[in-house]
Amino acid sequence: MAIFRYKGINSDGKVSQGRIDAVNDIDLEQRLESMGMDLISCKEVKASGTAFIAGRKIGRQDLIGFCFHMEQMTRVGVPIIEALVDLRDSLENPRFREIVSAMIVSIEGGKTFSESLAEFPRVFDDVFVNLVRVGEHSGELNTVLLSLTESLKWQDELAAQTKKVIMYPAFVGTVVTGVVFFLMIYLVPQMIGFIQNMGHEIPIHTRMLIAVSDFVSNYWYLILLTPVLLFFGIKTLAKLRPGVAYKIDALKLRFWLVGPILRKIILSRFANYFALLYASGVTVLQGMQISEDIVGNKVISSALANVRQQIEDGKNMSESFEGVGLFPPLVLRMIKIGESTGGLDTALQNVSYFYNRDVKDSIEKLQSMIEPMMTVVLGLILGWVMLSVLGPIYDIISKIKM
Repeated sequence: MAIFRYKGINSDGKVSQGRIDAVNDIDLEQRLESMGMDLISCKEVKASGTAFIAGRKIGRQDLIGFCFHMEQMTRVGVPIIEALVDLRDSLENPRFREIVSAMIVSIEGGKTFSESLAEFPRVFDDVFVNLVRVGEHSGELNTVLLSLTESLKWQDELAAQTKKVIMYPAFVGTVVTGVVFFLMIYLVPQMIGFIQNMGHEIPIHTRMLIAVSDFVSNYWYLILLTPVLLFFGIKTLAKLRPGVAYKIDALKLRFWLVGPILRKIILSRFANYFALLYASGVTVLQGMQISEDIVGNKVISSALANVRQQIEDGKNMSESFEGVGLFPPLVLRMIKIGESTGGLDTALQNVSYFYNRDVKDSIEKLQSMIEPMMTVVLGLILGWVMLSVLGPIYDIISKIKM
C-alpha cells in the first residue's frame, strides 16, 4: 500500500484535503466514495501499509464516542457496516474518519469487525480487539462495547484527575524556577557586590549564596539542559536495555508518595481488564497473557508472567498470585473468594472498584499535600536569599550607627 495526498469534493460542493492509504489511485477513489467524496486530484507520498493512519493520535474521547455509538447501534440490531457508515459521516476528527472508512472497506472485503480493528493496533489495543472478537463469537457484542465504554470513561476520569494534580506543582515549580533564576542571575550579584565593597566579613550562608549565584550565572544552560538530556538519555537506554527499563519501573513503584498510587492504578487496570476478558469468555491463561502487555510496568508484567507459568504448571490462581509476593492481601483474598465461588470476574470487578475509590482518595490527599509543600519550598528559598543578602547589610548599617 501507499500513502496518497488527495483533494476531494463532497455532495455539498465542499472541497477537502487529506492523506489516506490505498493500493493505487483506483482504490483511493473507491475509498473516498465510501466517505461520500469524489476524487479531484491525488499524489502518492510514500509506501507504508496502514502505518500512517494507525500511527496518528486518536484521543480517548474519540474511542469513548466510538464505543458508545457502536454499542447503541448493535443493541437495536443495526448491521456493523451501517453503524460504521453513520459514525463516519458524523465524525469531526478527519484522522479517525479515515480509520473508520478503512474499516468499512475491510469489512466489505470479507473481514470481521474485530479483524478490521486489529489493522490499527496503535488505536485499538490487544484488549480492545480481543474483547470485541469474543463479543462477536458469543453474540454479546453490545455488552462488550458497553463494558469498554465504561472502562474508557474511568481511564479518562483518572487521567483528568492526574493532570489536575500535576498542573499545580508544574505551575508553581515554573514560578519558583523563574524566581530563583532572577534572584541568582540579576538581583543577588548586585547586592553581593555592594556587601563585598563594604569590606566586612561575609557570613558562611552568604558565601554559599555567592557560590550558588556564580554557578547559576555561569552554567544556567547546563541547569536547564541537564534534566532534558537525562530524561531522553534514560528513555533511550531503557529502550535499548530491558534490564534498565525493569529497574526504572521498579523504582517508579517505590518512589515516595507517587509509587503507591501508581501501583494501585496498575492493579486496578489489571483487575478491570482481566474481569472484562474473563466475563467475556476468554480463558484464564489467555487473559493473563493479554494482561501482561497492558499493565504498562515491567515489574508487574513479569509477575503476571510468573503467575501464568505457575498456573500452567498446575497451581490454582490464588496460590500463584501469592507465590510471586507482589500483590497485596486484598487482591489475593478477592481472587481466592472468586475462585472458590466461581465468580472470579465479580471478585476482580470489586477489586477494581475498591482501587478506583482508593486512587481517587490518594490523588486528592497528594494534591492537598503538594500545595503546602511547594509553598514551604518557595518560602525557604526566598528566606535563605533574604537572610544572606539583608543580614550582612543590616549588620553593616548597625556598625555605622555605632
